[in-house]
Amino acid sequence: MNQTISDEYLELQKELHKNPGYGVASLSFAPLVAELINKCQIKSVSDYGAGKKNLLKGLELNGISEINYQPYDPVFPEYGKPLPAELVCCIDVLEHIEPNLVENVILDLAKITPHLGFFSIHTGPAQKILADGRNAHLIQKSSSWWLPKLCEHFDIIQLQNHQFSGQGFWIVVKKKD
Repeated sequence: MNQTISDEYLELQKELHKNPGYGVASLSFAPLVAELINKCQIKSVSDYGAGKKNLLKGLELNGISEINYQPYDPVFPEYGKPLPAELVCCIDVLEHIEPNLVENVILDLAKITPHLGFFSIHTGPAQKILADGRNAHLIQKSSSWWLPKLCEHFDIIQLQNHQFSGQGFWIVVKKKD
């Protein structure tokens, strides 16, 4: 398996996850994910970069209770490794990845996405700052920077600008044949 996070950055992320306001974006995307689950009759969800499992909480609030939910986050090793699912979600995670490892993370996502993916990417600065003084969004690039990287492994089914922040986009993808 390719490296997806350095030891130093993992420690910074552990510190940031102590903030209760960190990792809440999944709650605002849960209605969209729930709609996709219902429309496509999805039975399993892999939450890549699950943090405190706010996507699961949001899905439950949106009437999704019978789902095989598989969280993954290097900050929480008790979740285990990333697992394939009918729907792989990666919500406001990619912009936090170390730039030199983003290709490895996208490849990791491709390996566990046999069918559909729902990815959201914030393209501007975060409100949170890492303990080393850097903005929590290590990558602040436009969709035109992200899409060629994602399109190496995925076909885009739908692309939409963030309705919540105005800085970013979300996509529904399927793995390339």
